[in-house]
Amino acid sequence: MYLEIVTPEASLVSGEVESVTVPGMDGEFQMLNNHAAIVSLLVEGEVRFKGNPTIAEGFEKKFTQKEGKWTMHINGGTVECSDNKVIVLAD
Repeated sequence: MYLEIVTPEASLVSGEVESVTVPGMDGEFQMLNNHAAIVSLLVEGEVRFKGNPTIAEGFEKKFTQKEGKWTMHINGGTVECSDNKVIVLAD
């Protein structure tokens, strides 16, 4: 599936990933390939994804990586998943 993470500063991530986990209003949830369409508000927490997408130059320090899994802290935002594309609009 294709992932984009966008903040007011810049588009931070774009590319293919295996999974995306986000902090939803009612708890953390994960999206995989062929996930049902969803739009959700996000709360403060960690966005995690597995894969090797492109991270925008100069923003690498916003992410930590361990064993092929990436993590980024957000203060809130929204997520949309449709047709194997996940877009995270993060604060």
